[in-house]
Amino acid sequence: MALSGFDIDAPRWDQSTFMGRLKHFFNITDCRTALLPDSRLVEAKALVESCRAGSIPPGTTEEQLHYAKKLYDSAFHPDTGDMMNLIGRMSFQVPGGMAITGAMLQFYRTVPAVVFWQWVNQSFNALVNYTNRNAASPITPKQIGVAYFTATSTALVTAVGLNLYTKKAPPLVARWVPFAAVAAANCVNIPMMRQQEILNGIAVTDENGSKLGHSRKAAVKGITQVVISRVTMAAPGMIILPIIMQRLEKYRFMQKITFLHCPLQVMMVGMFLVFMVPAACSLFPQQCSIAVSKLEPELRESITSKYGDKIQYVYFNKGL
Repeated sequence: MALSGFDIDAPRWDQSTFMGRLKHFFNITDCRTALLPDSRLVEAKALVESCRAGSIPPGTTEEQLHYAKKLYDSAFHPDTGDMMNLIGRMSFQVPGGMAITGAMLQFYRTVPAVVFWQWVNQSFNALVNYTNRNAASPITPKQIGVAYFTATSTALVTAVGLNLYTKKAPPLVARWVPFAAVAAANCVNIPMMRQQEILNGIAVTDENGSKLGHSRKAAVKGITQVVISRVTMAAPGMIILPIIMQRLEKYRFMQKITFLHCPLQVMMVGMFLVFMVPAACSLFPQQCSIAVSKLEPELRESITSKYGDKIQYVYFNKGL
């Protein structure tokens, strides 16, 4: 099959539909790619760049190109092309998330355990948020530190406060405290880690990728969608699993194997995340759009004066 005109950056599935995006994110969040050595990822990047340059090595098949693009998308930042750290990649969300979430759901009864696991979770989240930011908006080490401290404090205050408040509440309510803390922290962590985009705007382009300026309103829209996606990602496992465990622990056989409760919860969280990571990432298009009429007046006037009514929407990478 002739591959001379193969467009490796063209979406393999229709990104305007949820199912198309779901297939895409199932592809790039495949946790098996996290096990590959850096050398294999660099090879994939080289093949992708060769294809972009119109120089496909002889004997290369279309399936090899698709697989190389899968590895490239899973490990390299879409804005910079730099290799992302392993823990921050979306392909690491399932193994990393299942271990931490399982521990939070198991060790929720004592304040020291709550503090420790919320701190671990927010450290993990901060790294993921920084890794998947829109890299066109740089952030200073000081801003990273403030964002990390604020989000971690929010999670700890929420978790410890609710933990103490629910001492007399039904046991199931106390099991939901970790989710409340995670949701509250996500509402702080992500905007704080991407504060430069909110303050200075995010780069917006036309449908051909030509840069038109920076928009704060576009940044707010993109970050809001990311927050919704992250909370959705965690919700099923952290809401449904406590109900399951609450019922299972009433059985005598479960009371005899308390040492297996944590591994069991980790495994079950993993089962939720295998589906929820790609599903949550698919809720909104990666290349987000916003109507020119909803942009800041100065940017709207700049676009209108140059292009008239030809451009109705601008586009930007909302991040993950």
